[in-house]
Amino acid sequence: MRLFTDVISDDEMFSDKFPIKEVDDIVYEVDCALIEITRGPVEIGTDPSAEEQEEAPEDNTVTVNNVVHSFHLRPTNFDKKTYIMHLKGYMRAIRKHLEKTNPSRAHEFEQCASQYAKKIVANFRSFEFYTGGSMNGEAMVALLNYRDDGETPFFTFWKDGLDVVDY
Repeated sequence: MRLFTDVISDDEMFSDKFPIKEVDDIVYEVDCALIEITRGPVEIGTDPSAEEQEEAPEDNTVTVNNVVHSFHLRPTNFDKKTYIMHLKGYMRAIRKHLEKTNPSRAHEFEQCASQYAKKIVANFRSFEFYTGGSMNGEAMVALLNYRDDGETPFFTFWKDGLDVVDY
């Protein structure tokens, strides 16, 4: 199994358990799905009254995105201006990271990222935004969108902002 972690926050973002497609040599698109999970009963240590016992049990089933649930991603909000500011800072941080770890990739990253960022900004309203579990404001913001069918969700992650760990 391969685990993809954010190079800035070290948050786990996704694994190869999910279908992954590399796009434009700059991002990974990770297919995900809405799943139902059942939460266990909440015990508070008291005996329910007779009246409460007669009530129907609560439905403990909730619908969640499987990538969000599995990797504890956290929703966040941006307006267009603050997202662009975040993205510029993030791109500078990744470029610095690449200059240290993979200098031959740094220039290509800058060109590809700039082109892909234009696509994101042009479709800004189509995205939902998620951070890793640490909610590090400097780290990657994963983008949730839907395929052309309007029903199939997928995440976009910056390829160069990830470390890959083989298990």
